[in-house]
Amino acid sequence: KAAEVPSAIDKATIAAKKSMVKVALCNTTIPHEVIGVFGKSRVKLLPSKQGNGIIAGGSVRPVVELCGIKDITAKVYGSRNSTNIVKATINGLMQLRTKEEIAALRGKTLEEIL
Repeated sequence: KAAEVPSAIDKATIAAKKSMVKVALCNTTIPHEVIGVFGKSRVKLLPSKQGNGIIAGGSVRPVVELCGIKDITAKVYGSRNSTNIVKATINGLMQLRTKEEIAALRGKTLEEIL
């Protein structure tokens, strides 16, 4: 929000950089199944084998593409409001953890968990 368009774009860019998060990936897909929730919208994100592509519709596809995920299946449940679907997708992506991160959280080695 600013008086001039260029300064508004600069402020939006700064805000976007501050809210960036890391997404755990396993090659070209996600490491495990996850359900993202926002309001009454629910997005189920499923890992897919390499070469399947992005099987997701609506507002999920652009979010997943921007994260660098190439193989995923997604299903939307509940409200089809596009804003809520985007926020639910981001919520689901933020829940992803790799095997190494889970081992570190539990204070164990990777071999003990597998």
